[in-house]
Amino acid sequence: MEDLLKPAYLSLSTPFLIMDDPDVPKSIREDGMWDHWIVFNIAIKGLETLKIEEEEEPDGICGKGTAGNLKYYPPCPPDTEHRYVFKAYTLSDELSLPEGSIKKEVEKAMEGKIIDKAELVGLYERK
Repeated sequence: MEDLLKPAYLSLSTPFLIMDDPDVPKSIREDGMWDHWIVFNIAIKGLETLKIEEEEEPDGICGKGTAGNLKYYPPCPPDTEHRYVFKAYTLSDELSLPEGSIKKEVEKAMEGKIIDKAELVGLYERK
């Protein structure tokens, strides 16, 4: 993921993040997916590397998660261990979408604009 977030990429592109959970029980969501975090058109100052500190939100446009959230929605699996997939993209252009756009709208708008992509999968289970 570090290569994706190198300053050379960021100076020519627009970062975009998604965090989702593909392990939601079908009894809760028919598609088995929970969108926790969607942020696009993230502002980068100069040639800095994108770094998001704990308890902070990146400066960008927030999409709407499954819970109706416009900000980060932390993991809270209702049953067993779940995978949480963080997807980072660099896009060639900003997306012309309003705040509150859902993941399907954002993914459709970024078609043909993806320069690079990285994924990080984390596992979490409530105790």
